[in-house]
Amino acid sequence: MAWGWFRGLFTSGGTRHEGLQVSFPSYATNAAAPVTVDTALQVSAVWACVRLLSESIASLPINVYRVENGVKTKAEDHPLSIIFDGKVNRWQNRMEFFETMTWQLALLGNAYAIIQRNNKEQIVGLLPLMSQQMEVRLLDDGTITYQYTDGTGVTVFSQKSIWHVKLMGNGIIGMSPLAYARNSIGIAAAAENRVSKIYSNGAKPAGVLMIDRLLSPEHRKKIKENFKELSEGDDDRLFVLEADMKYQQVSMSPQDIELLASRRFQIEDICRFFGVPSVLVNDREGTTVWGSGIQQIVQGFYKLGLRPYLERYEASMKQALLTPEERRNIEIEFDFNALT
Repeated sequence: MAWGWFRGLFTSGGTRHEGLQVSFPSYATNAAAPVTVDTALQVSAVWACVRLLSESIASLPINVYRVENGVKTKAEDHPLSIIFDGKVNRWQNRMEFFETMTWQLALLGNAYAIIQRNNKEQIVGLLPLMSQQMEVRLLDDGTITYQYTDGTGVTVFSQKSIWHVKLMGNGIIGMSPLAYARNSIGIAAAAENRVSKIYSNGAKPAGVLMIDRLLSPEHRKKIKENFKELSEGDDDRLFVLEADMKYQQVSMSPQDIELLASRRFQIEDICRFFGVPSVLVNDREGTTVWGSGIQQIVQGFYKLGLRPYLERYEASMKQALLTPEERRNIEIEFDFNALT
C-alpha cells in the first residue's frame, strides 16, 4: 500500500514512471545550435560555472566523525576517512574524484560511482562512472537498477553497488541543467558560431553585385569569380567596380543584430540555471541583489550556491556509504570553514 502511494507520485509528465527514468524535459523546442556536453562546455559561461562549482567543492576537506554521548571525535580509522585522505580509487585522489563527480552533477543532474568493497564488505574505493552512459530503471517492486554501457557492453548494478548523487527531480533521478538550459546554451553557442564565421570571413557581410544589364552565363560566372572576395575570405584589397556596378550588403552585421548585447544576456541566463552569480564568472557588468561588495557576493554564493551541494553530498554519503549501524554514530562533513 505504501509503495503504491509513493509510486503514484512519479506518474505525471510522461517521464516519472516505472521503468527507464529520464532527466530531461518531456517537451522542448529546437535549440538554436546542437547542445551536447562537448558543445555546451565550449560556451565560456557554462565552462566557468561548472568549473567554479567543481573546484570549490573538490577543494574542501572531508571529515569523518564518530559521535559518542554527544561528543564528536575524528574517526581516522574509518574506511571512508582512509579513502578521502589518500586515493579514492586507483587513478584519483579526493580532489580529482570530487571534481569528476561534481561537474557531472552540476551539468547533468546526476553523478554515479561504483562502491568498491573487500571480502569483509568494507568500502575500499569509489570509482566514478559517466552519467551519460548510465540508465536508471525503477522496477515494479520499488527497487532501482543501474545499467551502465561502455566499450565492453552493458553492466547491470544493484542499488547497493552504486553511489548515486542527484539534484532535484522525481526522487529517483535528478533533472539535468544541461537539458533544461538547452535553449539558452544553444543561443549562446549559435552566437559563438556566428561570430566565428564573421571573423573567419574577415568580418565581411554577404551582398550582391547589381548591374543594369543582362549578362550571359559566362559573364556572370566570371564576375562572380573576380569579385567573390568582396564577401568571402580575408583579403582586404581595394576593388574597383566598373560599368555602373553597385555592391549591396544583404546580411546583417553583428551591430545590426546586437550580437554583443545578446551574448552578454546569455551569460546571465546561463548563470541562473547553475545558481552562480555572473560576476563570479568574470562578467564585470553583472549586477546582483546579494550585495554590492565582492565579499557579500561570495558569501551569498557560499550559502545559496555551494551549501546545498554539500548538504546533498553529505546526506547521500550517509545513506549510501554507511551501514544502518554506522548511521547511528558516524557523521561525514565537508569542512565548510575552509572556504573562508
